[in-house]
This record gives sequence, C-alpha cells and structure tokens, in this order.
Amino acid sequence: MAACRRCGTEMVRLFIHPKFPISLNGNMMHVLRLGSKAAQGHVVRGCHQSVWSSHTTVKKVGVDLGERKLEISTGKLARFADGSAVVQVGDTSVMVTAVSKTKPTSSQFMPLVVDYRQKAAAAGRIPTNYLRRELGTTDNEILTSRLIDRSIRPLFPAGYFYDTQVLCNLLAVDGVNDPDVLAINGASAALAVSDIPWNGPIGAVRMGLVDGEFLVNPTRKEMSSSTLNLVVVGGPHSQVVMMEAAGENVLQQDFCHAVKLGVKHTQQIILAIQQLAKECSVSKRTPQKLFAAVAEIVEYAKQLASEKIYAVFTDSSHDKISRDEAIKKIRLETEELIREKFPDADPYEVMESFNTVSKQTFRNITLNEYRRCDGRDLTSLRNISCEVDIFKPLHGSALFQRGQTQVLCTVTFDSLESNIKTDIITTAVSGVKDKNFMLHYEFPPYATNEIGKMSGMNRRELGHGALAEKSLKPVIPKDFPFTIRVTSEVLESNGSSSMASACGGSLALMDAGVPISSAVAGVAIGLISKPNPENPSEIQDYKLLTDILGIEDYNGDMDFKMAGTNKGITALQADVKIPGLPLKIVMEAIQQATVAKKEILGIMNKAIAKPRLNRKENGPVVETVCVPISKRARFVGPGGYNLRKLQAETGVTISQVDEETFSIFAPTPNAMYEAQEFISEICKDDQEQQLEFGAVYTATITEIRDIGVMVKLYPNMSAVLLHNSQLDHKRIKHPSAIGLEVGQQIQVKYFGRDPTDGRMRLSRKVLQSPAATIVKTLSDKYSIAVGTSNSQASNSS
Repeated sequence: MAACRRCGTEMVRLFIHPKFPISLNGNMMHVLRLGSKAAQGHVVRGCHQSVWSSHTTVKKVGVDLGERKLEISTGKLARFADGSAVVQVGDTSVMVTAVSKTKPTSSQFMPLVVDYRQKAAAAGRIPTNYLRRELGTTDNEILTSRLIDRSIRPLFPAGYFYDTQVLCNLLAVDGVNDPDVLAINGASAALAVSDIPWNGPIGAVRMGLVDGEFLVNPTRKEMSSSTLNLVVVGGPHSQVVMMEAAGENVLQQDFCHAVKLGVKHTQQIILAIQQLAKECSVSKRTPQKLFAAVAEIVEYAKQLASEKIYAVFTDSSHDKISRDEAIKKIRLETEELIREKFPDADPYEVMESFNTVSKQTFRNITLNEYRRCDGRDLTSLRNISCEVDIFKPLHGSALFQRGQTQVLCTVTFDSLESNIKTDIITTAVSGVKDKNFMLHYEFPPYATNEIGKMSGMNRRELGHGALAEKSLKPVIPKDFPFTIRVTSEVLESNGSSSMASACGGSLALMDAGVPISSAVAGVAIGLISKPNPENPSEIQDYKLLTDILGIEDYNGDMDFKMAGTNKGITALQADVKIPGLPLKIVMEAIQQATVAKKEILGIMNKAIAKPRLNRKENGPVVETVCVPISKRARFVGPGGYNLRKLQAETGVTISQVDEETFSIFAPTPNAMYEAQEFISEICKDDQEQQLEFGAVYTATITEIRDIGVMVKLYPNMSAVLLHNSQLDHKRIKHPSAIGLEVGQQIQVKYFGRDPTDGRMRLSRKVLQSPAATIVKTLSDKYSIAVGTSNSQASNSS
C-alpha cells in the first residue's frame, strides 16, 4: 500500500486471483462501483495525472481597461497545481497558483497562506546580497500578500478548514505597470479555474486621480503625480469585497466617485474570469466535511446560556476584561453541560455551538434594540483624552486614549542619511524609493492582558503601521530637513489601535514642531448585518457602528478604517467578512466616518491646535559647511579620516550636498558646538592668507623631493609643490643641483590656482631675471566657513 505524495490518499494495487477472494471495505466498494469517471468528480479525487490532464488546453481572455488591455490565461504553466493563471498588462506578467489539500486540518480556522514574492530576474536584476539570490521577505511583499489574502478569504465557504496556499510568482516586470493588482486578479482566476470550493470570482483595479481626471490602472509615472491611490476589489453584483487607499486630502465626493468607477470596471474582469472558468469546465470538489456547529447542540446551548449571555452584553458597566471573564465563566459551565448530554460530540462542535449562540445574541441586541454592549448608541464615540509633551527629553510625544485603547506615540528626528533605503529589486519591481518619513507600530502582548514572545514585527503589526503611516504622510512637508520616525506603542487595546496610532502620531508631530499642513484623525466603522433568508447574498437589514470595540470587530461583518483631515481623506482600509458589500453601505460608512473624524479632530485641537513654532531646545540641529574645492582635501582628510574622526568623536552625521557644501547633522546643540570646534581645529593650519596674483612672496622649503620642493608661504599653511620645471631656467633633475636645502627661504611668484584641480601655482624661475621685485606681506583670512545654509565660503584670489 502506498500514498499519494500530494494529497495523502492511500492507493491500493489489487491482484485478483480466482481461488483467493478479497474483502474490500464499504468505501472502496463504493468507489469501484462508481467507476473511474465518477470517482474523479467525487470526494476521492484523481492524483497528479488527472490534475495535469485537466489543464492541458491553453485558454485566454482579455479585458479592455481604459487604454490598456488585461489578459488572463491558463493551461500552459504550472499544470500540477489545482489552479494556475497568468495575468498580463503591457509587458508585466504575474503567475498565480492555488493548491488546497483534500483532507481537513486540525485548525479551527481557515488555514490560508498567500505569498507574493518579488523576483530579481523579473526586473532584469541580480540581488546584491552575498548569496546573490532572493532572501527573506520585504515589507512590500508582505503588504501585497495581505492585500491578496484580504481579497479572497471572505469568499471561501464557512467551515472550510483545509490547508490552502496561493503563490504569486512575478514572471516579468516592465517598470510601467504595477504587478500587485495583477496578482489579485491572478489569484481570483487561479481559484476560479480550480476545483477548490470558492464563491468567486472577484476583480481588482487601481484608481488614480490626476488633474481632476480618474485613471484606471494608471502607470507608475501617472501614479507619481496622482493624488489618489485606491485599490478596489469587487465581487459579483457590483459588491465591494476589499478596499485599500492612500490619498492627499481627497475630497469625499471625489473618493466616492472613484469607488463607484472602480467597482464598475471590476465587473468586466469578473465576467472575463467567469468565461474562462466556464471554458475550463472544472467542477468544484465536495469537501469531506465543512466544520459547523450542529443545530441540535446549538439549540441546547441557547436554552442553557442565551439569557446569561444577554445579561452580560447588556450590562454597560463591564469593561473589556470583566466582560471577557464573565463570558468565559458562562462558556465553561455551558460546555460542560453540553458534553454531558452529547458525549460523542467533537470538541469543535461543542465550542462552536457556544460561539454561535454568543455571536447571535450579541448581533441581535444591536440589530433589534439599537444598543451596544458599552451603553453607547450606534454613532457615538468613546471618551477621548489627549496629552502632549509627555517626556521632555523626546523630540515629540503624545498619549492618545480612546475608551480602553491607549497609544503612546513618539517622534524622533535624525539626519537625512538615516532614511529608509530600499533595495534595488524593490525599486525596480514596485517603484518604492527611499523615504524620510516612517511610522513603526508595536503591539506588545500586555496590551490585551496576555503573555507572548517579543520576537520582532509580525505581519499584522506591519500592516497596521503601514496604514497609520499612509494616514500621516500627506501632511508631512516634503522639504523637511530631517528624517522623521514615529513610533506607536499600543499600551492598551480594545479596538481600532491603528486609527488611534494615526491620531496619536498627528499629536506627536505637532508637539515636535513638524509643520504639518493639518491635523489627522482616524476612526473605525463596523457593520452588523442580517442576510436575506431567501437569497443569502443579499442583506436584509444592517446597522453601522461608529468607533467599534474589539468585540464588535470580532462579532461583526466589517472593519472599515478611515483617516483624514478636516478637508479630505488620506487613508482608508476596508476588510469585509461577508462575501461582499453593496455600494450603498460603503457610501454610508464613508459619510459616517467623515462625521466622526471631524468630531475627533475637535477634541484633539483642545490638546494642541497647531504645530509648535520652534522645535525643542534639546532637538537636533542642521548646519552647513561651505568648503572651496581647493580646500576640500584638507577638510575631508586622507581617505576621509577627518570626517570619520569628527563623526566618531562628536556623534554628528556629515553628508555632501554639492561640490562645495557639506551638511552637518547634530543630535543636540552641544554636539554641534563640539563639531564646530573640531572643524576649527582641523582647519586652523589651512587659513589661507590674502594672496595677490603676480605678487612675490618668501617661501620656506619644508621637504626636498625628486620632482621638486615642498614650500610654505606662511607657517600654518599646507605645503605645496614647487616643481623642478619652475625652479630654474636650466633643466634640472633634482633640486639639490642648484643647492636648495630644507629650511632655506626662496622668493616665489604667485600665479593663482589651477582652475581644474585648485592647486596653487608658484614659480621661482620667472624671478631669475634682473627685474626688481617687491615682496608682499600677508594678512590672515579664514577660508572655511561654518554656519547655516545661507553661509558662503570665502573667495580666494
């Protein structure tokens, strides 16, 4: 007996002998009776050969989106996968595969894994790391993987607990069309043409806004001048499945129009994928089991616990911890009684029966009684308090408290050299370049009264931080002289910590004196809906909730986060748990979030209404040093020795702005003072005197070389070379031939500096004539100036 490597199905080779009858179990006899064709379409599915043979014909569909055509094909590449599709726009191509096991896992959730990987070869580059291959995952890859996951997860059947993996492989990138939206459409097509149970397809487009004109799937160049970056994922019947947006104060009416236009174009993609799936003629497999609570056990759990659960959820005196403890106590009592009456029930069925009753009770209170578990009405905000300048040594700090969600935000300034430098592959594939503003989100386990590992950032933290960063980025001045890092540490969490990070970050930036154009606030909108019994895809009744709690997010159907200023929208993220939302609900959610956002901004303005005029005294300082080209070697030192020593001893950071200007960043004013003293010290022997062109000066020989002598015109200057050709009218091979020695003083004539390399031009030869000469005296003058950006270097003659 052997097992299939792919699905684990046991395969038995039968040798039937007329004298020795064999006994088969009921399942095997059932399969044999069905015959090979029926068996392939039933629970027991064929192995590799049947999967490969079902994808041997190449099929292709196309969709015209504006000026570009989107092509989706299947049947040529990766045919062992359950589903495979290649999506192409222009010369950018993405292949997406989908594979799902046929045996359920022990997990009590949908074990879906989505991996989007950037390939260096697709962009025509070689990785620059030591091994010259792709290592680890970048932030852009993780964020794109989350984007795809959130788009396809709501459409899997409830209780489908089978390991499923969707892989996105970049085949070619032309640098014009972004591959992330193509990957979403590729995942939809791969699942649609496979036999994996999935209630799709979906379609995705990116909407841009340039000079008041909406663009569908704009190019990377068009996106650079767009004030809106909106990814809309639509489902059948013009429903919204997922949205992700970043904007530069986009007006509400413009944003709503972009959403409607985007959903309209997704319908074309959905029709094309449906046509492709129809041509493939693949029937969906029947799962061995869809995990769900048994109706009889649910009814018994309702009799035991519904009244107790109702009492807890209608008691507004509970906070997060006490409410969870009360529900946990009822759960343990109820599950024990269920196990006594149903001893053969699976642990999952026992647990899920209580969850079903608890969720139904919670949702019915909101739908039928217009009440929330903390006593608020549907559109009220939790109590909000704001503090700034929490810790004096910090460049900026703020504490934002909304209900039981508490976030501490800090601002740190550093030099422009400290900005995030993306690798060449990310830049080539997705166009992400260096950035001098970043927001890092931290969610420690104590924020929810838990214990866990503090082992770096996870995908959730990265996604929440990216959303809060997008919320604040449009108001940051583009010419700010520092790199800005905002850290958001969630100290208490009971819902919407990412939007609290946007509020706290805005307060901290104003406290730090960053001249942001406007304050930013964010809020999360939730949804409790009731499906139509006759048509479950339609919503019969619904309620939108403003500023949702964690339990409202858990038991609800949507987490709709929106941030912006008083003027418009800067970021939006909508995650939906049901197969899709009608546009009507989306528009209402945007309106409800806009009202709440303005209310929050009014509260924040009481703490700090506008940015501080001046940064804090202990904040960093930036000054410039203007160094003439002729003095640059002395300032930098041999191999950059002076600059490295300056940075090591004073803690400043030096970067070159142009040929004659260096920027000095000091973390504190004291560090800048030390740096100025250091610069004066290393440059004190390079204080060039006032030299007059054509004048004759007395020079002292400091060194004899084969090609000439090194001389100084004054004691503290850097020695310069007087070449053999300028020592005498006669041709000499060594300075000793005319009796020159170290320490000897000679007369030289000054002819300025070489315009190409800045070297001083001196000559003794021209003075070997009877003409009288007048020796000039010298006066001191500094040549290197340290000051602000308006300082200029002294001009040398």
